[in-house]
Amino acid sequence: MKILHIITSLQTGGAETLVVNLMPRFRDLGHEVGLVVFNNEKTKLMERLKHECPECKIYELGTSCYNPLYIIKLIGIMKKYDIVHTHNSSPQLFAAIANLFTRKKLITTEHNTSNRRRYWKWYANIDRWMYNRYNRIICISNQAEENLRNYLKRDKLPIVTIFNGVDIASFHNAKPIEELKTDKFVAIMVAGFRKQKDQDTLVKAIAKLPKEKFELWLVGTGERLNDVKNLAKNLNIEDNVKFLGLRTDVARLLHTADVVVMSSHYEGLSLSNIEGMSVDKPFIASDVDGLHEITEGYGILFPHEDSDSLAKIIERLSTDQDYYNQVASSCYARAQQFDITKMVEGYEGVYTQR
Repeated sequence: MKILHIITSLQTGGAETLVVNLMPRFRDLGHEVGLVVFNNEKTKLMERLKHECPECKIYELGTSCYNPLYIIKLIGIMKKYDIVHTHNSSPQLFAAIANLFTRKKLITTEHNTSNRRRYWKWYANIDRWMYNRYNRIICISNQAEENLRNYLKRDKLPIVTIFNGVDIASFHNAKPIEELKTDKFVAIMVAGFRKQKDQDTLVKAIAKLPKEKFELWLVGTGERLNDVKNLAKNLNIEDNVKFLGLRTDVARLLHTADVVVMSSHYEGLSLSNIEGMSVDKPFIASDVDGLHEITEGYGILFPHEDSDSLAKIIERLSTDQDYYNQVASSCYARAQQFDITKMVEGYEGVYTQR
């Protein structure tokens, strides 16, 4: 098969990482793969894709994520492929329009349990039209599927849930970064600084703990980075919060820290959730859609935006070694249910269905 994925950019994020993980695996299965990127900014994920899958044809359309003129370019590109698979809002809509002229098998992945469009009542009919153009809609969690059906008010849409997957072995076998080790108990969160994420609550939790005993590492960048830096400064813990930026050694960072946290307002099925559970460390998450489903019964959930509860959880894990080991073991067992090979098999099954 000739398989084309379409995405807004290859900035750091769950959808972007998923696409880069998929490309070399489908190449290894004997398929021809291509990728359309709306915003062709050079990123670490772009570099990684070119290194790991040089056979992947990359079409860089421009510098914007929302230029409707891309529809014309998409028509010409999509004609070359058998399967067209979209991610993110503008690729979903633009490819659906372009496919009126190409008639390709059209697949999309819904990466979140919610998004801004669902709060725009005037946009609902556009979404209904768009989703009806797709041969199959993949949701990355049961909650994401349920929320999408409720939003569209249609039960018969061709929706299937395929959980996100991670290369569990590569994360589990990574080695810690010795020069970063510290005597303090370190919590780490890997996520873009976007409105969806809630680094604020984690920073507030660390501020409630003794400065001489606890430290926070925040990995990522984004529009809210300065807001979170200012929060740490205002709470007088700027020396206890390290902003590590974009990293290519996330697995090693996770092994170096003591606990992994995902504080968020909502998720689809967070790859960082699964990655964090893969490294023999306790995983702590906000009790929200997309995190609850994977974490409950294995890692530890705390009430949304409740920094007091989060601080108490981190403190207990730092002092109760038996509890720490129990949670870490449960998390790793859970992570193994989401190995990337299962996801690839699910996607290939969707591609080959008539």
